[in-house]
Amino acid sequence: MHVENFLQFIRFEKRYSENTLAAYKKDLEQFQVFLHLQYTEVLIEDASFHQIRSWIVYLMQEGVNSRSINRKLSTLRSFYKYLLRSGIIQKNPMQGLQGPKTAKRNPVFVPQTSMEHLLDKFVFPDGFEGIRDRALLETFYFTGIRRAELMGIRLQDLDFSMHTLKVIGKRNKERIIPLSPVLEEILKSYIREKNIAGFTSEFLFVNNKGKPIQARFLYSTVNKYLSAVTTIDRKSPHVLRHTFATHMLNNGAELNAIKEIMGHASLAATQVYTHNSLEKLKLVHKKAHPRSK
Repeated sequence: MHVENFLQFIRFEKRYSENTLAAYKKDLEQFQVFLHLQYTEVLIEDASFHQIRSWIVYLMQEGVNSRSINRKLSTLRSFYKYLLRSGIIQKNPMQGLQGPKTAKRNPVFVPQTSMEHLLDKFVFPDGFEGIRDRALLETFYFTGIRRAELMGIRLQDLDFSMHTLKVIGKRNKERIIPLSPVLEEILKSYIREKNIAGFTSEFLFVNNKGKPIQARFLYSTVNKYLSAVTTIDRKSPHVLRHTFATHMLNNGAELNAIKEIMGHASLAATQVYTHNSLEKLKLVHKKAHPRSK
């Protein structure tokens, strides 16, 4: 009951996304199962510091990576903080609990030459499918929006007179993103093809049957086209978000401007991209400075 109330709280009060809700629910269910198997009578709201720590040890022994373990602990922190504020528990069992150290991982991005080849020279399929695929790739790369944000774009969110796109980000936060003339023309061409095909959905991007696109479709589409131009390990919509930020920074954009466009809550989230730019500067310096040879 307490878990369900908590999930309702973060759904309606915190306005977390459906994906986040699903992840929180799964984490709490996994911990409940662990408590039942290891301690039988212990309910999740009665778990102790030592029982939570034993779960961490169990997850590590099962080979779960430190990043995933820390995400699960973040779920528990939110849950027990909610119970404490609600007066259901008197002491937070997460107090002083540390998760495993996570190695910093630099964002993976597509090289600029590879993106230019894909969008300027690659031959897309004829007809609606090819025009749609190029339009969604261009939208990802021009705007840096998240997968869920692209899926949620409606035709009414485009304002060609003001050259802007409205997106609904995390926790239902709305932001306005500028549209370039190039992207506008690409989207206008795509919308014309969509209308010719007789697809009347209010959503901008639709599949070959005219239905709103789903996450699996986006992953497979992005993976297919990126596989044709790059050999990087990960080829997902989020990689295109990283690519947008990295290329913007490399070409002189201010960090604060990138932060606003991407919808980051803090500048710290955007600063991860400065590492990639620093590496590029080091390479330029090494190649150009006479004392580097």
